[in-house]
Amino acid sequence: MSVTRLKRKDRKNKARANNRIERIKQLTKLPVVAKVDLEELKAKFAKAE
Repeated sequence: MSVTRLKRKDRKNKARANNRIERIKQLTKLPVVAKVDLEELKAKFAKAE
């Protein structure tokens, strides 16, 4: 009995996996806004003016 490979499905599954990994990497590159000290930023802008 011969083995039938679903090449198109294999390529699609690999592409989906790679896209998912890239999306996760992009999300982890974003800075976390919650950890920014707003009072310190306001003080810096007040000094500049």
